[in-house]
Amino acid sequence: MQTITLNNGVEMPQLGFGVYQIPFEETSEAVYQAIKTGYRLIDTASIYGNEKETGEGIKRAINEGLVTREELFVTSKLFILQAPEEKAAETIEYSLEVMGLDYLDLFLIHQPYGDIYGAWRSMVTAQKTGKLRAIGISNFKSAKMIEFVGLNEVIPQINQIEVNPWNQRVEDQEWNEKYGVQVEAWAPFAEGRQELFTNPVLAEIGKKYGKTVGQVVLRWLIQRGIVALAKSVRPERMAENIDIFDFDLSKEDIEKIGTLDRGESAFFDHDAPQQVEWFMNRMLDTEK
Repeated sequence: MQTITLNNGVEMPQLGFGVYQIPFEETSEAVYQAIKTGYRLIDTASIYGNEKETGEGIKRAINEGLVTREELFVTSKLFILQAPEEKAAETIEYSLEVMGLDYLDLFLIHQPYGDIYGAWRSMVTAQKTGKLRAIGISNFKSAKMIEFVGLNEVIPQINQIEVNPWNQRVEDQEWNEKYGVQVEAWAPFAEGRQELFTNPVLAEIGKKYGKTVGQVVLRWLIQRGIVALAKSVRPERMAENIDIFDFDLSKEDIEKIGTLDRGESAFFDHDAPQQVEWFMNRMLDTEK
């Protein structure tokens, strides 16, 4: 597996397996199959509701000798209500306990709302004590990322943001790189929205290499130096998604993909009043 080195010297696989929206009853098997297929980066979050099952899949793979703990790179995240300093510390401990792990390789502030600075203080402390190897942020737009970097002594190692052919985030990547923050892409396939998997430009490029549209998208991200997360509960699709290290997209291919950029989220804008309101309402619902 190809790796990248974060700003604190930690090596991270460049292609990973995400468990978002995988039902908890299917998560353990999916994680186990992903590791068996060759994935070493596993990404979950407290709000997904499947940290426990993610840990079970990891434990099974380790117990069967498929992998060692040291070969895995496990990520989780804290949600808005967990951001205050004390709650963030409790969340880190809970995530470790429920997943059955002594440390996490990466821990992220999931959303750019709430007491993100209090959360960061707890994360920095946990990193210093070895409970977290790397720490970062998620869904921070460039301006917010720059503010956050400027007001903290420890620079985030990762900013996990939406990146896909419809929302390519080229300028955002440049800003993150300027400040030494590695971009990681969630929803690289945009969940198939706007007919991504049948897009003629992507299909034509895939045909040239004998690859699928999904493989072209993941390869495009890898060549941009972005960490990519792919999700599937089907072993054959897991194997397909990881089979992207035997070809290179040409400059012409990358330019063609560039023409697909719509410059807007395929899902939602984190700064839109309606979306912030939705998050706040969800936060209140989670608290009840």
